[in-house]
Amino acid sequence: MTPRHAREYRTALKAALAAGWRVLRNGGASLDAVCAAVAALEDDPLFNAGRGAALNAAGGAELDASVMDGATLGAGAVAAIRRVKNPVLLARAVMEHTPHVLLTGAAALRFARAQDHAVMPAAYFRTLKSEIALERFRRRASASDADRHGTVGAVALDGEGNVAAATSTGGYTGKMTGRVGDSAIIGAGTYADNATCAVSCTGHGETFMRVVVAHDIAARMRYGRTTLAHAVQAALQTVARLGQTGGVIAVDAAGALTLAFNSEGMYRGYVCSGRAPAVAIY
Repeated sequence: MTPRHAREYRTALKAALAAGWRVLRNGGASLDAVCAAVAALEDDPLFNAGRGAALNAAGGAELDASVMDGATLGAGAVAAIRRVKNPVLLARAVMEHTPHVLLTGAAALRFARAQDHAVMPAAYFRTLKSEIALERFRRRASASDADRHGTVGAVALDGEGNVAAATSTGGYTGKMTGRVGDSAIIGAGTYADNATCAVSCTGHGETFMRVVVAHDIAARMRYGRTTLAHAVQAALQTVARLGQTGGVIAVDAAGALTLAFNSEGMYRGYVCSGRAPAVAIY
């Protein structure tokens, strides 16, 4: 992480915050805000989602994303999809325009075209950063920790008291073709319920699925009557006991915010009424 790279990441985080905040500032819904923020990150090649997605073992980008509306418990997700510019927007379309929660692969791509979502050539998803990471993987036949992690997400609370969450990722460098991580799984990488909180996760996807981190946080609040911060820390301790790292961003129905991680750092930021936007890396 050079000073120049740090400035680039901070600028991109601020742009994503601004995209979501414009929605909320104008009286928009939390679901619209999280989709706007995540779409901005998907469009930025710095991040492992959308354009900057990690490449799988075959050299392709397969994308996962999900959204959840805390007001209705409506949810939508897509997994192992190719060439869709903004998977988070397609996940929302699954929620709003189908009777399903999750669509995968070629069927999801057909749905994207039917819904007039932007579909890009495969070369759009091949950045210099992702190609270098894939070459490292192929030389070592394993992914480094730096290449394994990478997810973008957003959570929001709007003026009506509704929470929402959205998550998007390219997975990790060198993953098997067809692998699906927690970002596409409601309850594992994404969860939202007005009665508790909205959660978006990043980290070792297989572990986050095994312990359903996002829903575990909400359940600890609902049944254990604990605070958001305590629930998040307890969930991350479970991840750590399994020898893995990751992070969580979450907001509860009262506006309490938690951005926690047990790794060296996590790109993160927040903005709320009466306070200047804040971004951080470590």
